[in-house]
Amino acid sequence: MTNNDILIRLRYALDIKNTDMVKIFKLGGMDFTKDEVLNMLIKVNDEEEAPEEYIKCNNKMLEAFLNGLITFKRGPQPSKPGQAEGTQLISGKESPNNMLLKKVKIALALTSEDMLDILYDGGVNVSKGELGAILRNPSHRNYKECGDRFVRNFLRGLTNKYRE
Repeated sequence: MTNNDILIRLRYALDIKNTDMVKIFKLGGMDFTKDEVLNMLIKVNDEEEAPEEYIKCNNKMLEAFLNGLITFKRGPQPSKPGQAEGTQLISGKESPNNMLLKKVKIALALTSEDMLDILYDGGVNVSKGELGAILRNPSHRNYKECGDRFVRNFLRGLTNKYRE
């Protein structure tokens, strides 16, 4: 699953409008025009045959969107004394799939039970321990990388929850 697919499915699941997509990217620290965002949302089966205006979403862009989504849904976080301004970007170790699950959980203020329900609605039955392994820090010894099928089913469950 590409980052563009994730953006398309997340946008649909949460019913995010084009103007809100631009705002969310801006809150995440990246300035895109409405046309550029729409070019990221072009559904492409093969990137080799993509139209000329297609913009490939990299991990940094996806993370900026997810950070912006957290701010958009929950409001800006007050800075603590001695803390640097701006959002912290992940290291290259973490999978975009794991990052998606963590940041959507934060943005929508979901509990682990909510996450398990969403995954169950999407067709995946996991234990609390398995979910915990996916949400861990990549340097933790019990960290488990999240696969594309898992994320696809999570986004399907999210769509069922928020679009019905």
